[in-house]
Amino acid sequence: MKRRDFVRATIGVPLLPALEAFVPERVDYFREEEIRGANLPADRYALHFMAIGDWGRNGEYLQAEVAAGMGAWAAQNRTHFVISTGDNFYPKGVISEQDPLWHFSFENVYRAHSLQCDWYPVLGNHDYGSDPDAQVRYSAVSRRWKMSARYYSKEVSMGKGKGSALFVMLDTNAMVDEDRREETGRQLAWLEATLQAASNETKWKIVVGHHPAYTVGPRMERSQVELVRKTLADIFRKYGVDVYLSGHEHSLQHLKEEGFPHQFVSGAGSELTGVTSGIAYSRFEASVNGFMYASLDVGRLNMKAIDYTGKVLYETNLEK
Repeated sequence: MKRRDFVRATIGVPLLPALEAFVPERVDYFREEEIRGANLPADRYALHFMAIGDWGRNGEYLQAEVAAGMGAWAAQNRTHFVISTGDNFYPKGVISEQDPLWHFSFENVYRAHSLQCDWYPVLGNHDYGSDPDAQVRYSAVSRRWKMSARYYSKEVSMGKGKGSALFVMLDTNAMVDEDRREETGRQLAWLEATLQAASNETKWKIVVGHHPAYTVGPRMERSQVELVRKTLADIFRKYGVDVYLSGHEHSLQHLKEEGFPHQFVSGAGSELTGVTSGIAYSRFEASVNGFMYASLDVGRLNMKAIDYTGKVLYETNLEK
């Protein structure tokens, strides 16, 4: 029986007793230094994170293989946290904090010791199919799922004397919905206030949202992409945003257009969609299952696109 058939078969019957048998061991006993890779050799960078998107398919469409590849990479390379770029649960999000998909698409898939670090997700369009706020509430259930609101920010220290990196997590679903203009206005006011409040100690400003502002995937000509770009471009330019990280397109991309920050698309966590080569603003594109791995320090950022076998497909360095 396939995993998806099992989930269908369980709908309408009591799930908690059955799920207890599947729940993995608690990870609370892991020492923080083990989770964060303090036992690994020191490198040239102060902060490391992974980015994965468009993944929640009960382990299918190579989701399980990508998760295994992430676990293997993180076991050998420092990983302080994971960013999810949205579409965390297909096809229609989760209905509650007790939804079985938490187990079948997240907890039992990203179960490697090395992935028991903090996860900072944003919401994708598929996550709105049921109760998007259930993903916010799950933060009170899970030790590693850290989503305090539909949009939020996190400032991470890079160490003594090195300043910090500011991560601003957006809900771009509101921006592409004409019926949510008032909500978008509130979010943009919050975004500006958050970026404006950044101090001189904030060395990197990284914004994360599900929808891309540019793409060389099948959504290249869609109005949603243009709408996100027009909504965010002036704010990004005004406050010196360095990187925009997104998903939505099921591929790996590095894009750079004049007047817009470097954009990385990491949406290859399960099912893939195609890419178009030869686009002027594309520096890299691949329709390959995998993830991205970023390393930051004062004045420099290294980003790698890695496939599910651990092969580095692309690597770039940004300096400021």
